[in-house]
This record gives sequence, C-alpha cells and structure tokens, in this order.
Amino acid sequence: MRLNKYIAQAGISSRRQAEEFIFSGKVTVDGEIVKEPFCNVEEGQKVCVGGKNIGAAAKKVYFIMNKPKGYITSTSDERDRLTVMELVKDSPERVFPVGRLDINTTGLLIMTNDGDFAYKLTHPKYEKAKTYRVFVRGVLSNEKMAKLRKGVDIGGYTTMPAEVRVIKQNAGSALAEIKIREGKNRQVRKMFTAIGARVIELERIAIGSVHLGHLKSGHTRKMTRAEIESLLDE
Repeated sequence: MRLNKYIAQAGISSRRQAEEFIFSGKVTVDGEIVKEPFCNVEEGQKVCVGGKNIGAAAKKVYFIMNKPKGYITSTSDERDRLTVMELVKDSPERVFPVGRLDINTTGLLIMTNDGDFAYKLTHPKYEKAKTYRVFVRGVLSNEKMAKLRKGVDIGGYTTMPAEVRVIKQNAGSALAEIKIREGKNRQVRKMFTAIGARVIELERIAIGSVHLGHLKSGHTRKMTRAEIESLLDE
C-alpha cells in the first residue's frame, strides 16, 4: 500500500495532510525517514508519524462539530494554541479534522478517521459545495453581488462563480449567505474584501446537503449513514 494511503487509513490524517507529514520528514518506515508519499509499505513494516507508531485504524467514525472561535483546525499547534482536538478528546477513536476553518470562523467541521472519505471531501476535483453565513460591514449592492456571482480576483486567483444572496441589509452592515465549491485559504473573507465589504462574522452552515442545524457551539454529533452517503454521492 502506498505510504500516504497507509497513513490515511490508520486514521491519522487525510491523504493530503499525510503527504505534508511525509515531505516535512515526520514519517519513518522501519526507522528510516521517508519523503516519498508513493513508496509502498509492506505488511509488517513499522510506520511512525512524529515518532509515534501507527497501525490500522479501528472502526470508521464520522462526527459533525460546531467549531467555536479561538480553536485551530489542526491535530497539533507549534504555538500551543487550542486545537479542535480538545473538543473530541473523549472520543474512543482517534480522529482528525477534514479541511480547515480559520481560527475566527465558526460552524460545521467534519471529524473522522477515514482518510479516503476526507480525501473525497477536500480534493479540488470533487468540488464539494460549502455554504457560509456572513455578517459584513458595508452595503451589499446588486452590483457587488453580481461580481461574486461572476467570480472575483482575490490576489492572483479568480474565484469560480458563487451562489450568493442577501438575507438582511442594514444601513452599514449586511447578512448574506454564500455557496462556493473551492477551498482557498480564507477565500470567503477575501471575496468580500474584494467587493469592499469587511467580514465581521463567518459561519459555515453546510457542506453539500449536510447542514449544521441547531448543534451547540463546541459540541459534536455522529453523522448519519444518509449524510455520509450523500457526501460520497454528490
């Protein structure tokens, strides 16, 4: 089995993050650092990530979390900031976050130990839709909305057309909902900045047809089989 897939199936991370571990020299096979993600791992070989021996994952588990502000979407942090792992430390299975939400963004985050599932949710070729509720400073005119629907330059990259609607417009602020199919770093914030609106609050409320619902901040719940299958089928 290829090394990146082996790590993912062990429930350590997605395949993409596994490759980051490998390239950074954090992975050893039988005590030797390996920086090639596509090398094969044979049965009986000892694979370590960050000095910790890994083996086959237990049963596959899937959770939805309502990520609060102030938490890093990572399994660890070199600056000792809080990570979302603090919110699942009582889970009997080792899990990792699928994709990222920045420290000040709240809302729907999927946690799992299924690396293949994570790969299908995060790889650009699958273009999974993600829906956000956005509170901004500024007026969201029809002209500005048209720009978002067409695609905007966020600094050397023009976004794909987005689905966007204004929920409420006040004198100097607005509440909107936007659906995108990309996952560039801080993309939604940059998109609204590009049209002259500063994001004050940002919450992810859905991935595909799976919605956050009324889950309390900082809490998790198990995903239903129907939710899991819907994300794989979309």
